[in-house]
Amino acid sequence: MIDLKTYGYLETETPPEGTVPGRVTQLRRELYTVMTETGEVTARLKGKFYYDNQVRADFPCVGDYVLLERNPSGVSRIEKLLPRHSKFSRADLSGHAAGYAKTVLEQVVAANFDYVFILSSLNYDFNVSRILRYLTQTGQSGAQPVIILTKADLVTDVEQPAAEVLAVAPEVPVHAVSSVTGYGLDALRQYLKPGKTVVFLGMSGVGKSSLLNTLMDAEVMEVKEIREDDSRGRHTTTHRQLFLLPGGAMVIDTPGMRELGLFDVDEGIATAFPDVEALFERCRFSDCRHQTEPGCAVKAALKDGTLSQERWDSYLDQQRENRYLNSKAAYLANKRAWGKSIAMWNKEKQKYELEE
Repeated sequence: MIDLKTYGYLETETPPEGTVPGRVTQLRRELYTVMTETGEVTARLKGKFYYDNQVRADFPCVGDYVLLERNPSGVSRIEKLLPRHSKFSRADLSGHAAGYAKTVLEQVVAANFDYVFILSSLNYDFNVSRILRYLTQTGQSGAQPVIILTKADLVTDVEQPAAEVLAVAPEVPVHAVSSVTGYGLDALRQYLKPGKTVVFLGMSGVGKSSLLNTLMDAEVMEVKEIREDDSRGRHTTTHRQLFLLPGGAMVIDTPGMRELGLFDVDEGIATAFPDVEALFERCRFSDCRHQTEPGCAVKAALKDGTLSQERWDSYLDQQRENRYLNSKAAYLANKRAWGKSIAMWNKEKQKYELEE
């Protein structure tokens, strides 16, 4: 028997008869791997998920706790998704390959974690703006972000890039590490405690697989070489998976994301840019647009250097993207509602004509 507390499960209510609790440890297309007290099982969603839940975010993902109808001799069925205490979401613009977004969906990448390790490598691909985007999305997740600067063995000075990150995210812990030499890894022990879950986020080639292998003390993930011209790598992780570390902590590894679409991140932006939004309260006018208005605290901060132009531009970029996605989602919701009303009207019209 396996104690599911090892996997972070805390029973809040007795499962209904005929169901058992479990935690999703892997997802490949429509097949789930779920850890239960009797071991791993393969499961699919019950049909009601497709008919009752029209919101994609309500489907289980790696890290979720679920109730399932266990089938000892075949594929089990996931009956219910249990409440999440944290989640990481991004915008999924379905149809973007055709040149435009047909719909905006919330794609939940991982759930029920305590820390988010935002990984960025100290090579030519080091990008503070990208770290800020991850930080904004993490601020909406309900978990604590930790910035991990990987491949410290490739640079002679780790203090300078760490200072760049701390300048734009002063409240977030920053650690430089090397999976090759072991530099800085001891500092991660404070997060990797039994029962705690960490999710790895970062672009392809930042060293997620190498760090996971080091923490697992085993080669559980294939490590691929990165391109020398831009320090980018190909996707090593092709699906999301939860690993139980030897020390009892858990890591959710995610595929490297070439694009991070922000999704419903009003709170996350406020969390990532508290210094910027604090300036708004000091503006002379409450409706200040921070352009040419007199008494603008933002313009004053940009002039005296207390607010960098790069940070202000990052804030504006994320706000623009968030407004676009929110307006797009609202437009599509209204369009679907209008389509349904037209269909109902046509149905009633046909019924009336038949009666005539």
